[in-house]
Amino acid sequence: MLRITDLELFVRSSVLGSFTAAAHEAGLLPGQVAAAIKRLERDLDVRLFARTTRSLRLTAEGERYLPTALNVLDSLRQGREDLHGNPGTLRGTLQVSAPSDLGRNMLLPWLSAFRREHPALHLRFFLSDQIADLNRDPVDVAIRYGLNQDANYIALPLASWNRRVLVASPEYLARHGHPVTPEALQEHACLLYMQHNRVYDKWRVGNRTVQVSGPLVSDDADVIRRLALQGEGIVYKSWLDVSANIAAGELQIILPEYLGESVPVTLVCPHRKQLTPAVSLLHLWLRDHFEVLRARALNKDCTIVPD
Repeated sequence: MLRITDLELFVRSSVLGSFTAAAHEAGLLPGQVAAAIKRLERDLDVRLFARTTRSLRLTAEGERYLPTALNVLDSLRQGREDLHGNPGTLRGTLQVSAPSDLGRNMLLPWLSAFRREHPALHLRFFLSDQIADLNRDPVDVAIRYGLNQDANYIALPLASWNRRVLVASPEYLARHGHPVTPEALQEHACLLYMQHNRVYDKWRVGNRTVQVSGPLVSDDADVIRRLALQGEGIVYKSWLDVSANIAAGELQIILPEYLGESVPVTLVCPHRKQLTPAVSLLHLWLRDHFEVLRARALNKDCTIVPD
C-alpha cells in the first residue's frame, strides 16, 4: 500500500536531485529517504530513479509517474483545506514564480497586499528569469511574459496589452544622442539580458528586427534596468518593467513611433485541477491591478499601451 510520505519524498528528491538534500529538508537521514524510494518502487514495480555515485535522475517511468504523484498530493492538500474553516477562507500555501524585474518592483507589493487580505494563506514567492517547470519545480502557478506555448498548461490573461519599449536615461541620451531609426541602435551601447537561455540581442522594433550589441550582459533583467538608470545604455524592456521609471523621468522612451514587440502577461498553472479558489482570486486580484495601470497609461495618452 502506497504511503503518502513516500510520495512526498519522491517528489522532493526529483526536484532537488538528491536523496541527501530531500532528507535534510524533511529532517530525516539519507538512508530513510532511500528506503522510502525503494518501498515506493517495490509497490509500483518500476524503477523511478537512475542512481550513480555522482548523480540522481528520474527514469522514463519516473518522469511519467511524477505528474500523478503531484496530482495525488495536491488533491490531498486541497481536501485538508476544504475540511477546515469556512469555504470563503483561503488557507494553505500558494507557491508563485515570476520574472525578476516584474516580481521585485511590481508584483511584490501586490502579493503582499493580497496576503494581508487572506491572512490564513501562506505565500512562497520565487523570482527568476528562467522559466519554471511547473511539473518539477516547487511552484503552483507562474506569472510569465509572452504567449503560452504549452497546450498542456492553463494560461489566464493578466495584461494582454503590454509591449516592449526602448528606453534610456536622459544622461545617456545627452552624451550619445537619440537614435532616429531602428538601425541606428547598432551604433549605441545596448544593454542585454538572457531570454530562454540565450542572449536577447535581436530586437523586434516596428516591422524590423535589429541585431544589437553592447558591453553589458546579465542573466537578471532587473540588473539591466538598473544599469539603464545609471546611464550605461539603451534597454528594450517590457513597458510594465519601466513604466514607473518613465513616469518619474528617470528613463525616456526612444523611437515611440515604432511599436514594440507584444509581451502579454499571463498566469499559468499546470491543469484545471489547480485552479483552486486561491489561484482564481489571485488571478482576479492581479488582473484588476494591471488594468488600473493600463487605464492610467491611456489617460496620459501613452502610445505604447494601445486601447
